[in-house]
Amino acid sequence: MAKAILTTKVDPTYDDLPEERYHFPRTYLRQVEAARGDWIVYYEPRRPSGDLMKTGGRQAYFATARIADIIEDPSKPDHFYALMEDFLPFDHAVPFKEADHYYESGLRKEDGSTNKGAFGRAVRNIPDVEYDLILAAGFAHVLGKRDRERPTPDPAEEASVGFGENPQMPYGADSIDRRIVTQVLQRPFRDRAFSAAIKAAYHDTCAVTGIKLINGGGRSEVQAAHIRPVAHGGPDSVRNGLALSGTVHWMFDRGLISVDDDYSLLIAGGGVPDTITRLINSERRLLVPTRGDERPHSQFLQYHREYMFKG
Repeated sequence: MAKAILTTKVDPTYDDLPEERYHFPRTYLRQVEAARGDWIVYYEPRRPSGDLMKTGGRQAYFATARIADIIEDPSKPDHFYALMEDFLPFDHAVPFKEADHYYESGLRKEDGSTNKGAFGRAVRNIPDVEYDLILAAGFAHVLGKRDRERPTPDPAEEASVGFGENPQMPYGADSIDRRIVTQVLQRPFRDRAFSAAIKAAYHDTCAVTGIKLINGGGRSEVQAAHIRPVAHGGPDSVRNGLALSGTVHWMFDRGLISVDDDYSLLIAGGGVPDTITRLINSERRLLVPTRGDERPHSQFLQYHREYMFKG
């Protein structure tokens, strides 16, 4: 087995849903097969869609997942799906290049410039050590090694020693603890990473009330809620999450409120006091992230309405 980088756009040309599947042509079958059963990192390119005129993609690694299986696309010849498990977004996006350092050695030419030919390949196999470095950088805040920056004027969320023991420690190949890789499967680590990603996407603001409260240490009051619960097979994806204040989170988990596909808010008919409407923002619609790929996905919202909502 071998680790791999999989490139996916915000508005993908292929039938990607990174939390669940990665769609690719036969051209990359050998590279994806090499990573079957192993871990991958998702990369967002400069071009965010199939439109050749558009630019502005983050050019950064943004999540990890594991390839559980590979199947043929029944509707499109010479195309395949890599079926994903254990998807987890980084607490911040990691640029492919920082100063003179390339996380993928294969992207650097001998003269220090970028190897555009290698960069143009949508699937690239990488050794374990490079995967570990990307993982450690992507989860630096969760590991207690990096403050979570916020847009001005909000203060940064200070790094706290939790899973790591040396805050602000720079990363090198000889300093990466292999236990980071095993922690990606552990629920406490995943909860912290999911929470950081949700709070960043929603700017620490409750999607229902519009309230944002941040204390002196940079900790926000808002909580990260799964739309389709993890216990019901829901992924730890920003698109399967909402930033909610404590009371609203309690109500959402118990099906007293839900969300329609157009992001309008739904309130259960019984068991909910009329005063609850005072908590809801005046538009009575979910306040969603600016980035389309961070907004709640319709399939997760539908699951919540069908199996959780008491309306």
